[in-house]
Amino acid sequence: MTIEKLVRIARFNEKVELSNEAVERIKTCRAMLEEKIKAKEIMYGINTGIGEFSEVVLTDEQVKEFQKYLIYNHSAGIGEPMPIEHVRGAIAGRINVHAHGNSGVRPEITLTLIEMLNKNVIPVVCQKGSVGACGDLAPMSQIALLLMGEGEAFYNGERLPGKVAFEKAGIKVPGLHARDGLATINGSNFITAISALQLYDINRWLKQAEIAASMSLEALHANMKPYDERLHILRGFPGAVRSARSISKCIAGSDLQTGKIKHKVQDAYSMRSTPQVIGAAHDAVAHARKQVEIELNGVGDNPVFIPEEKLALTGANFQGSPVSLPMDMISVAVTMVSVMSERRMNRLNNPALSVGLPAFLTKGAGMFSGLMLSQYTADTLIVEQRILSTPASMQSIPAAADQEDFVSMGMNTALKNQQILDNAYGILGIEFMAAAQALDFRDHKTGKGVAKAKEVIRKHVEFLDIDRPLYNDHNKMKELVQSCEILEEVEKEVGSLE
Repeated sequence: MTIEKLVRIARFNEKVELSNEAVERIKTCRAMLEEKIKAKEIMYGINTGIGEFSEVVLTDEQVKEFQKYLIYNHSAGIGEPMPIEHVRGAIAGRINVHAHGNSGVRPEITLTLIEMLNKNVIPVVCQKGSVGACGDLAPMSQIALLLMGEGEAFYNGERLPGKVAFEKAGIKVPGLHARDGLATINGSNFITAISALQLYDINRWLKQAEIAASMSLEALHANMKPYDERLHILRGFPGAVRSARSISKCIAGSDLQTGKIKHKVQDAYSMRSTPQVIGAAHDAVAHARKQVEIELNGVGDNPVFIPEEKLALTGANFQGSPVSLPMDMISVAVTMVSVMSERRMNRLNNPALSVGLPAFLTKGAGMFSGLMLSQYTADTLIVEQRILSTPASMQSIPAAADQEDFVSMGMNTALKNQQILDNAYGILGIEFMAAAQALDFRDHKTGKGVAKAKEVIRKHVEFLDIDRPLYNDHNKMKELVQSCEILEEVEKEVGSLE
């Protein structure tokens, strides 16, 4: 399972199936588990309580009912429903955990989860409630409710009782037997799925940050030596090499490269450090991607069963820290790149720094304020990003009478990263808008990538000749960045910016 595969399943509704080998692994593990249940071997969450009640051994009659009450008790979230793609991603991740054959779940449960994806019966899941250890218990439990014919689901655009949604889709309710409930909920599948989707989107956002930077550099008559990839190869950071190469592609063919335009010996950091800064974000994304894909393909569960050794191991493979820690770094990375975007936009606006551009990019300074207030908007979005960039992975609050006394808080990381990314679209949109405005005051030949980006922007937002309300332009630019239309058109023109 790669991030791209998860995106295809979660966002684009690609169908999934389980291989015959995976089905056999699941069956083998289940057979071993049932032998252990028959032998009355004590196993956590199967014939014991959970959390602080893990030392309470259940009777045979209680074992039969326990999974139901486990799911009831843990369906304790709060808030609005999660986006459909987040829920689809979590289900896909859980299926991939089961496919290893180390979860002790009945194959009927895994196959039902597959049917839910393929027939698009998607549980209603509250956004908040997971502390990111013992897995994403609260949100995953709202998925498990459907396996008992309970809960709610979205189906064909309707929000329906889970049982009704199953009936309409022709899915049989499998019920929960011993172990089935815990095997469905005991992993960090929501944290991981949301992070995977975010990393996919952030990679595309960073490529657009390079395009926006290229436009601003053109408008500011930048010295292009700092973007020579040979400079970055000598230092050795792959992200910086990649970023310098992308910026150079966008500016290829520009008068900036021929010496026709006078430039400074050395530009400000917000210009010449762009490859190093965006590159550092690329490197952070690469590390986070590695961690997320390990988790997507690993056995995040408790207990974990090893059928060939007839062994049940209790541990903490549900702990979300391996994902939440690198994703906290992503919070900082996106905010950092956003700050640099705003600093370049400031140079475009400020007549003391803009190399001859009119103050605030307006021909009627004084009567008109141009893009003065656009900077205010970018600034408030950045302050919110900075507040949200406080790491969640160190914010543990003990729970369950201190049995669960360190938790990852990874869902908080995922939720705040969503808002950070949403703000980042707006900040970058404002730089794009300002750079296009600035380039309309220049008359030199720009790079092919830069010219294409400006052409796309002008399809959506007109040149600001006289002042007008800018909120419509800001929202259009934010949507344009989120749509990746600029990126797709520029890559058609200059090739991939990977």
